[in-house]
Amino acid sequence: MNPSTDNVLDPMSALNSLKAVIDPESKKDLVTLGLIQELKVSPTGQVSLRLVLSTPAHPMKEKFQEEIKRVLKAKGASDVFIVVGADVKPANRGTSHQGGQRVSGVSAITGVKHIIAVSSGKGGVGKSTVSTNLALALALEGAKVGLMDTDVYGPNIPTMMGVTERPQIFNHPTRGELFAPPSAHGIKVMSMGFLIDPDQPLVWRGPMLHSVINQFCHQVEWGDLDYLIVDMPPGTGDVQLSLAQMVPVTGAVLVTTPQEVSMQDVRKAYAMFEKVKIPVIGFVENMSWFQPEDSDKKYFIFGEGGGKLLAQKFHSELLAQFPLVIKIREGGDEGRPIMIREPSSPSSLAFRDLARKVALKVAKMAEEGVDPNQLIQIGKFN
Repeated sequence: MNPSTDNVLDPMSALNSLKAVIDPESKKDLVTLGLIQELKVSPTGQVSLRLVLSTPAHPMKEKFQEEIKRVLKAKGASDVFIVVGADVKPANRGTSHQGGQRVSGVSAITGVKHIIAVSSGKGGVGKSTVSTNLALALALEGAKVGLMDTDVYGPNIPTMMGVTERPQIFNHPTRGELFAPPSAHGIKVMSMGFLIDPDQPLVWRGPMLHSVINQFCHQVEWGDLDYLIVDMPPGTGDVQLSLAQMVPVTGAVLVTTPQEVSMQDVRKAYAMFEKVKIPVIGFVENMSWFQPEDSDKKYFIFGEGGGKLLAQKFHSELLAQFPLVIKIREGGDEGRPIMIREPSSPSSLAFRDLARKVALKVAKMAEEGVDPNQLIQIGKFN
C-alpha cells in the first residue's frame, strides 16, 4: 500500500462523518435528510459537495457550511468546497403548483410554489412596508420572488418599489392574453396602481374586485417563483375572501402595532384566516418603539407588548418587532426601500431575519402538507 495515500479520506467515510451535523429544526442529520449531494473526494483529500436546502433563505445556511467544513477537516480533508443550492418544495394544499385543480375547485398560480399573504385587518400599521421589505429580503437571500398588490382602492406598492413602468400585454401560446409584470430590484410586481389614474378614486363592488384578483392570479405571467408575496388591503372583506377562494395560499403573516385598536382588528383577521383554512405563519409587530439616534432611550408611543400578547393568545410566534425608523419611511416614499437603500442597516438585517423565519416555516408547512379535505369551498364562508 502506498503510504502517501494511507490516510486519504474516502467518499463513504466523508459522508458518514457528516451524520454528525444535525438540523436543529428536524433533529435529523443532514445526510439522512438528503441535503448532502454530489460528494466527491480528490486524491489529495479535497472534498467537494452540494448542500441542498429547503429554501435559499434558510437561517442555518452559514452555520451548516461551517459545521460541514469543521467535521470534514477533522476527518482529514485537506480542503472543503461547498456549493449551496435550494429545492423549494411547492405547497401541498391539495394540488401541485403547476396549475392543477384541488378538491375545493381552487386553481394554483402557474409556476408559483408558495403564496404568502401579508395582512393586518387594519390600515396604517405598515403592512405594505413589511410586504415590500419581506419580498426584497427573500430575493436578496437568493429566492425567486414576486409581489402582488391587492389593495385595489389604495395601491401603494408601485410608489414604494419605485415602479412607473406599466405592464405589457402579450399573447401566450396556450393561456391567451397575459400581463407581463414590470420588475423592480429583481422582483416582479403587479398592482392596480399600474392600470388606473393615481389621483382618481376607484368605486367598485365585490364582483369587480373578484375579477381583478382573478386576473392578477391567473392572467399575469409570473414565471417560476419560489414565493409570491401578496400585500392585502385593510379589513376582512371581498379581496381576502376572493384570494382564499381562488388560489392555495400557503400561509399569512399578520402585521400589527402594539396599540389595542390595532390588535382588535388583527384578532378579526386571524379569525378570518382560520375560517378559510389559511394557516397563520406568525405575527409582526410594527412601530414597536421610537429611539432617537442620539439616545439609548426607547419611547413606546403605541404601547408595549401587543404583538407578544397576540402570539400567546393564538399559540403562534412573534416573528419580528420593527421600531419607528425615519429611513424606512423615507425609503418607501422614494421608491428605494430600506433593504435596497441600506442593506446592512439594523432594520434591513431584521427584515433578513424575518425572511429566514418565514421561509423556514413555509418549508416545514410544505413538508407536512395540509389535508385537502380541510380546505375552504367556494360559498362555504359564513
